[in-house]
Amino acid sequence: MKITKICCIGAGYVGGPTMAIIAQKCPHIDVTVVDLNEERIAAWNDKDVNNIPIYEPGLAAVVAEARSRNLFFSTDVEKAIDEAQVIFISVNTPTKTYGKGKGMAADLKFIELCARQIAKVAKTDKIVVEKSTLPVRTAEAIKSILDNTGNGVQFQIVSNPEFLAEGTAVDDLLNPDRILIGGDSSVEGQEAMQSLVEVYANWVSIDKILTTNVWSSELSKLTANAFLAQRISSINAMSELCEKTGADVNEVARAIGMDSRIGSKFLKASVGFGGSCFQKDILNLVYIAKSYGLNEVADYWEQVIIMNDHQKRRFSNNIVQTLYNTVSGKKITFLGWAFKKDTNDTRESAAIYVADDLINENANIAVYDPKVSRKKVLADLNELQTREAIANEKSVQSFAAPYEACKEAHAIAVLTEWDEFTDYDWQGIYDSMQKPAFIFDGRNVLNGPALKAIGFNYQAIGS
Repeated sequence: MKITKICCIGAGYVGGPTMAIIAQKCPHIDVTVVDLNEERIAAWNDKDVNNIPIYEPGLAAVVAEARSRNLFFSTDVEKAIDEAQVIFISVNTPTKTYGKGKGMAADLKFIELCARQIAKVAKTDKIVVEKSTLPVRTAEAIKSILDNTGNGVQFQIVSNPEFLAEGTAVDDLLNPDRILIGGDSSVEGQEAMQSLVEVYANWVSIDKILTTNVWSSELSKLTANAFLAQRISSINAMSELCEKTGADVNEVARAIGMDSRIGSKFLKASVGFGGSCFQKDILNLVYIAKSYGLNEVADYWEQVIIMNDHQKRRFSNNIVQTLYNTVSGKKITFLGWAFKKDTNDTRESAAIYVADDLINENANIAVYDPKVSRKKVLADLNELQTREAIANEKSVQSFAAPYEACKEAHAIAVLTEWDEFTDYDWQGIYDSMQKPAFIFDGRNVLNGPALKAIGFNYQAIGS
């Protein structure tokens, strides 16, 4: 099938950037991104592309090129489904907060709603592509819904997991390590996979496009994220040992990273990993293992999450202990709230949990992040349901400028590795703070010796 019309359900961190790149590289294909969130779609359609809802370096320029030519954003979900030959499902699959599998299994209610809407609307044969991160055998469930509630239409389900790193998503899409496409072994399934291969082949070399069965494709995504998160928790475990023994975790990471069998990536010690994928995918993997009675496998992977949670608690506990065992009434400035630099995504950010711990200790939190609003900061804290929303509002301030955020602070905690933090007038910041002035570098990005020379009490992870 020659693809000329694509629909993507979900205008979030995966759907928006992915479809923008497909539209840019495939001007012969009309790409429509749909979402029920009117505010989000309005932002994608904003005349000023700098106001699009997803911040990724380079993304605004891609959207500006393709939008209204062959890239469209709409709330008319049914029209887009009806007209498309290929429908990408790119909706949220959060960890369940209720019922069986609570706290571990992926909540597939949005996926099911998409499948039922596709089945209701479709009048012609469709290729349905899983783009969301999903547990193994979700495709089977989607196909069951489509085949049993449809209008006699033939559906082919294809798994095409994303391997994007937020902050570098545009480059990851333009120059991927690989494109993974999983499909059915039937003739129709192979044809559907080939149709998708031809879309990506417009800019990705064929040798980087891998085709597998559906189950291998789905599990590969979970496995990749689990392996990456495991590396972060492993180096974070060593960071605590380094602090006790006098070793430097950066030197340890550099030494082992030069081993070609290990490599240097994802060996950066920090306050802990965040984002939408790592924790969710590992918990999903744990749930799958337990459902098959593989308790030792489940325990192994769950330890990665336990270590990550420990690292965040350890960081907040250290702030309290260093500030004479009390932060009550003290102003603690957070530099950064996003889970990593070059994104406005805050999902599972370490900052949320460190702030929650410190608010429990009656600290006053001042937040500066170049891309995250106060509204989002408060929404993240309220989602934890630790206290009433009004209590969070009283305990947290947000600032549009870093120097105002740091003024009169007792301590600064670096929670995101934004490049701009290294270029600040740290002497001026020191002069404006309460004394003694403390910095807790949760990302190991600042010049420790220079800050100590100014007069800061500087502490970094793993040294």
